[in-house]
Amino acid sequence: MNEIKCPKCGTVFQINENDYSLIVKQIRDSEFDKEMSVREKVFEKDKENLIKITKSNYENELTKKDAEIDKLKQELKLQETKQELSIKDAISKKDKTIDELKNKISLNETEYLLKEKNIKDSYEEKIKNKDEQIAYYKDFKARQSTKMIGESLEVHCNNEFNKLRPLFKNAYFEKDNDAKSGSKGDFIFKDYDEYGSEIVSIMFEMKNEADTTSTKHKNEDFFKELDKDRKEKKCEYAVLVSLLEIDNDYYNDGIVDVSYKYDKMYVIRPQFFIPLITLIRNAALNTLEYKKELQIIRNQNIDISHFEENMNKFKENFGRNYKLASDKFFKAIDEIDKTIDHLQKTKEALLSSENNLRLANNKAEELTIKKLTHNNDTMTKLFEENKKEKELINE
Repeated sequence: MNEIKCPKCGTVFQINENDYSLIVKQIRDSEFDKEMSVREKVFEKDKENLIKITKSNYENELTKKDAEIDKLKQELKLQETKQELSIKDAISKKDKTIDELKNKISLNETEYLLKEKNIKDSYEEKIKNKDEQIAYYKDFKARQSTKMIGESLEVHCNNEFNKLRPLFKNAYFEKDNDAKSGSKGDFIFKDYDEYGSEIVSIMFEMKNEADTTSTKHKNEDFFKELDKDRKEKKCEYAVLVSLLEIDNDYYNDGIVDVSYKYDKMYVIRPQFFIPLITLIRNAALNTLEYKKELQIIRNQNIDISHFEENMNKFKENFGRNYKLASDKFFKAIDEIDKTIDHLQKTKEALLSSENNLRLANNKAEELTIKKLTHNNDTMTKLFEENKKEKELINE
């Protein structure tokens, strides 16, 4: 039996074990339910508070995140603006550089074309003059009889010499009328110094023929007879002034030295008549002192070998002078050809440069943001982050 005291009246009474257990259980369940009810309310309240705090924290974090996103958007927009300005500036500079190069190339091309034209015009003018001269002599022959052709060439040379006769004050230039030996040349030229000593002497032969002549002569057909006339008239040089073989470039390019066949003999076209006289006369003037020295040597009975040495030197000097004059003539023609060839190559190079500029311009027009950011990790990263942010916002 268990005793239980009433908390209000203080009466003690006894109850059995079963009743006691029932009372204890009843009290315990009641307290438990009460405690659970209190605890449940506290839990619900704590739960609500926790939800509010969590929601508030989330809202704060979300607000911060939005602020960061807005800040990143502003920074990205600023970077994009800077990048666009940089690209526009680069393209503008590129376009300006291309325009400057185009203008420079255009000026250079114009300058080279002008120089090329001037040289070409000058070269063509020389060719034209040469062709006109050939055509003139062909027409000159066609308009005259066979007899008059030869006589007119002699008259032409005589007139050309008389135009410059004041330059040859002590010179003799007359027809060769002495035919005692059975033949004669056309003209003999001799020049003397102020003391009457002979400076130089030249036997001239003029040859021409009509285009309608059935048998065409060659220049070399007259070399032997001309050499014979030179020696008989005791002339130092022999010159054939010829319009034969008019299409033979060997005789058309200048003074032709045929001394490998006949000593001191030359073949020229009429336009080289005065230049050859001047060339030979000037070379002879250089040997005048040698001739004077020869006279002194003879008077003093000095060994003639010294005279021969001087004469050989004169021949060497004359040959060298002639070769230099001839080389310069052909070199000038060669330089003209080289200049024209060089200008043509320059023109081709300029055209090639224009093509390269065109290709460069095409590449510039194909320029994209992707190509500009190639191998640029910083810009690539910024563009990727921008792309992700846009995708996040769209979601």
